Amino acid sequence: MSDTSSALNVAVLMGGPSAEAEVSRNSAAQVADALRDSGHQPHLVELDQQCVGTLQQLAPDVVFPALHGPPGEDGTVQGFLEILQLPYVGSDVHGSALAMDKAVAKHLFRHADLPVSQDMVISATHDIAAAADQITQKLGPRVVIKPQNQGSAIGVVLLPNGGDIHAALGEALQYGPVLVEPYILGKEITVGVLELEDQLKAHPVIEIVTASGEWYDYTNRYAAGKSEHKIPADLDDATQRRLQDIAIRAHQVLALRDLSRADFLVDDNNEITLLEVNSLPGMTPTSLYPDGASHLGYSFAQLIDYLTRRAYQRQQAS
Repeated sequence: MSDTSSALNVAVLMGGPSAEAEVSRNSAAQVADALRDSGHQPHLVELDQQCVGTLQQLAPDVVFPALHGPPGEDGTVQGFLEILQLPYVGSDVHGSALAMDKAVAKHLFRHADLPVSQDMVISATHDIAAAADQITQKLGPRVVIKPQNQGSAIGVVLLPNGGDIHAALGEALQYGPVLVEPYILGKEITVGVLELEDQLKAHPVIEIVTASGEWYDYTNRYAAGKSEHKIPADLDDATQRRLQDIAIRAHQVLALRDLSRADFLVDDNNEITLLEVNSLPGMTPTSLYPDGASHLGYSFAQLIDYLTRRAYQRQQAS
């Protein structure tokens, strides 16, 4: 675990213009409680037009971005903190931007021979009717349409039995360009990665279980009792080791830092599909990432303390 010899003054960034702002504020409040439990001095800071002055006045030892979605997770806030010369938890500008752009991340995963599905990128500038026809021809009628730069399953449309692709595109395009992939029936799986001093450590494999006919959408992510985290996952040991290896490799391919969480589908033949990697996974005690870290021996407070001190020590060593 980390050194506990000194308390740190920590700004916890939250909210902002993201569609996930309320989720972020919930994460931030619980991150602040954990920091307080470890003896630190947390300050909740809203990501708004006043936050520059607030941060300059606070002069924190570390910034903990408890942010989800753009601009907090796509490199924008990270660049802003670099300009202010403030140390912060998580990946730098480059890694954050790569991870947030699902299409770019998949291109890098494919180049690294990691198991990803086919896809198409569609934007509002396309002829949507023609795009719908092209999707059917290339990927078939059963598809998943997801915003290219959002998280928490916001704007995701599933067509597991086919349907009106044109209408689904119109719905998802409200959030910007979309990534279209074939629908794959399988277990929803996630694997966290924690960066220790001398190695990348994969969390135990977590299987996400929802009610029959449902999936891990926004409601099932955040409503109490709507999903179950099964640890260990109902998979053979070899498949679990493979998932952990892929999660670590994906973290490296995107040049991420401190922490990440890779999401997968595993079908009945144990075929693995890497979906995406989150550079700032959810941070409430019941979120997937802290749940996985607890099985490595880190309580929620210890995890938050470790990540905060790691960011502080990185700045001190530079």
